[in-house]
Amino acid sequence: MRRSVAQARQTRAEIIERSLVLASVAGLDGLTIGRLAADLGMSKSGVLGHFGSKEALQVAVVEAAADLFDREVPGRARGADPGLPRLVALCAAWVDYHEHPPLPGGCLFTAAASEFDDREGPVRDTLAALAGVWLRDLRQHVRLAIGAGDLPANSDPDQILFELTGHILALHSALRLNRDPTAPDRARRAIARLLGSDT
Repeated sequence: MRRSVAQARQTRAEIIERSLVLASVAGLDGLTIGRLAADLGMSKSGVLGHFGSKEALQVAVVEAAADLFDREVPGRARGADPGLPRLVALCAAWVDYHEHPPLPGGCLFTAAASEFDDREGPVRDTLAALAGVWLRDLRQHVRLAIGAGDLPANSDPDQILFELTGHILALHSALRLNRDPTAPDRARRAIARLLGSDT
């Protein structure tokens, strides 16, 4: 019994891992049970049996992408002091994540946000909730930086977050659509100006 449970968990993890790769290139809607089954040497019912529906698989993939992002971005900045040093480290890791993405299609979140922003349902809800957590964490360090005098006292944290997000979206577009190799350095300079740092 224990072995069968462990095998089921391992198979589920393999499905999600393959789905991450496929979804990063083809989008979450581009995930097809048939393609996954063929790639993994499984039946379609075998793949679906681990999730119950394609939508549940998509949610699981989004959650796995969040774990990957957490390792690659916040995880790399955790040694920096709270406030501006952590904010600068987070932004540097965020740019690096787009410049050297761990998935072949780049940032799954950025692509999926465009794919699901006008839809209702659990996939959009999961994307929005995870984005909210990320922005909440960034906002905390912006506020700490303002409190410490590292950013001007009249700074608007939400405006700073809006501009940071805009720089990252511009970076994503320049890299993925325009294949612009200068984009990461442009993003770093833009963020450094915004934060008044030497990023």
